[in-house]
Amino acid sequence: MPSFDISSKVDPQLLDNAINVAKKEILNRWDFKDSKSTIELNKKDLVINITTENDMRLDAILDAIHSRMIKQGLDPRSLDEKKEHYPSGPMIKKDITARQGIDAEASRKIMKDIKDSKIKVTAQKMDDIIRVTSKSINDLQAVIALCRKNNYDVPLQFVNMK
Repeated sequence: MPSFDISSKVDPQLLDNAINVAKKEILNRWDFKDSKSTIELNKKDLVINITTENDMRLDAILDAIHSRMIKQGLDPRSLDEKKEHYPSGPMIKKDITARQGIDAEASRKIMKDIKDSKIKVTAQKMDDIIRVTSKSINDLQAVIALCRKNNYDVPLQFVNMK
């Protein structure tokens, strides 16, 4: 029976590339001259640690990271920026995590939308992915179109089409 998976993952290598290019961009900007700003990526946990002097520079760094992620083909919505920055001596720090998998709230919305659409498919939540199966490939493609049309605040990938 044909099936596919709905997932939300960030490629760690592409994220690392985007962070490295953003670092170089920040070092070459004139408004960051003599700045002690740093951007570090914890590759194991996929956490970006930003340290800088003020809010203006923090916003500029976030903007550079977002633009580099877009150029690498990554969706900036995959970063969880809800946690506020905090002071650390004369500097401010902010930790941003890259979301891996679909959270419970988004998966409930996706499952509800699939069920409400009356398309003849079955959707199952399996850990951090949603598996959709059907007898018809056309029904699966209709579900993909439905998910692309709606906004769930997480980037979705449709993988494992069998």
